[in-house]
Amino acid sequence: MASSLKAAFHTLGCKLNFSETSTLARDLAEAGYARVHLDDAPDVVVINTCSVTDQADAKCRNAVRRAMQSNPSAFVVVVGCYAQLKPSEIAEIDGVDLVLGAGEKFNLVAHLEGAQKTEVTRTISGEIREVRAFIPGFSSGDRTRTFLKVQDGCNYFCSFCTIPLARGRSRSATVAQTVAEAQKAITAGAKEIVLTGVNIGDFGTAHGETLLDLVQKLDVLEGVERFRISSIEPNLLTDELIDFVATSRKFQPHFHIPLQSGCDEVLSAMRRRYRTSLYDSRVRRIRKRMPHASIGVDVIVGFPGESKEKFVASLDFIKSLEISYLHVFTYSERQDTTALRIPHIVPVPERKERNKTLRNLSLKAQRSHYEAFLGQEMDVLFEEAEEGGLRMGYSPNYIRVAVPAQHVRGNDIRKVKLNRIDPLGWIHGRLV
Repeated sequence: MASSLKAAFHTLGCKLNFSETSTLARDLAEAGYARVHLDDAPDVVVINTCSVTDQADAKCRNAVRRAMQSNPSAFVVVVGCYAQLKPSEIAEIDGVDLVLGAGEKFNLVAHLEGAQKTEVTRTISGEIREVRAFIPGFSSGDRTRTFLKVQDGCNYFCSFCTIPLARGRSRSATVAQTVAEAQKAITAGAKEIVLTGVNIGDFGTAHGETLLDLVQKLDVLEGVERFRISSIEPNLLTDELIDFVATSRKFQPHFHIPLQSGCDEVLSAMRRRYRTSLYDSRVRRIRKRMPHASIGVDVIVGFPGESKEKFVASLDFIKSLEISYLHVFTYSERQDTTALRIPHIVPVPERKERNKTLRNLSLKAQRSHYEAFLGQEMDVLFEEAEEGGLRMGYSPNYIRVAVPAQHVRGNDIRKVKLNRIDPLGWIHGRLV
């Protein structure tokens, strides 16, 4: 396929996917492709998929349909976790021309050479156990915050999760290589960098290095205002890492720590590598060192064997924690996971009801977190996009703040007084 054509990208799923989409976009730009919006009749459309939710198929189909509406002759490539797990399923979607698995997606430019749209879909996936290379990258142009890919893959094999099957074993670059990649992001204009990966607490293991080694080196970089650590397993969130963030120049007081269940029996069935006592100790240490910190929690409801009594135990444990918000996921069956062998399936309506219960708890936790800072002044990094005449941004401890859009530019950090909580989930502020 000749260069000087237009390429569009559509990303589904996590921060890591946004980072990898940007890497693919830069690769195509270097090969002569102009990046355009999906609705601007692109010649090539790259859809980066996710497999975490049970809507992977529907979301992929919708993206392909949108691409075909924009340009019926567009060459459509599907990559990402869903492409690795279900390549033949994707190949049956009308309009898809090429499906690339985890080992081939970063060879996209080569696969587009001489490619022509035909009625036959090519799939190149390969065995995930053969994927060993770590490809670094960072997001750019998609959002104000930059997602820096520091790690990929996972060795944990939790009983509900397909990510190791989709991304392979845990791997990362060295501290020096990762710092160099961060420097590229800073040169590109990043003011806030979020460290992302599948299991970032496992960073550097193959090189005899640790995530703490990395954050210590990143903290002294010039030209960037903020760093954040994205989701990190509680058993890998060490005292030393918490203590470092508490005194850091640039790492923000914000932690996102997957819990998945507040019942030890369910955690055991999930094959998680910690129990509630350890999780509680992590939250307590953060609160002791950083009372103002934001603490986010992932929870799965309706896991097989989660009886009403176990759900109540989980709910009570979560209520006992001093957290800031929840991300609630309803369990859905995943092919090739060991959770399928666990008896006592929770009926879907009950799963949905439990999800609603925890989402209501999350709203209360978030409001309590916000109320503690009303009347205070905080530095807020504002997003580029406007919403209803407002420009949104985030404080260091992840409070979403809005001011009139005309008063501030995107990617600016401004001091704001936090005035009142909006029912839709942010704080209205006034520039100081």
